[in-house]
Amino acid sequence: MLFLVQCVDRPDAGTLRQETRPAHLRYLEDFVDQIVIAGPTLGPDRQTPTGSVFIVNMHDEHAVERFCRNDPYAKAGLFASTTIQPFRQVIPA
Repeated sequence: MLFLVQCVDRPDAGTLRQETRPAHLRYLEDFVDQIVIAGPTLGPDRQTPTGSVFIVNMHDEHAVERFCRNDPYAKAGLFASTTIQPFRQVIPA
């Protein structure tokens, strides 16, 4: 089943995202077959990351919660909030 994951960075995160990024990318390598799309959301300058978005294909919401909880970004306390929602792809069919 597909799920949309939206993570919003803490406003006081400073350089935490940059420092944790290598570990985050290594972690995601284990899920490459389950990640449909992923990347950072950007601020008004279209350069500064403000959070992360994933669409993942996982068995159930518990698997997605585990995936999110074990992400090095989450473990480092980067996110102010994380939401998980079931998602239905319509286009492309």
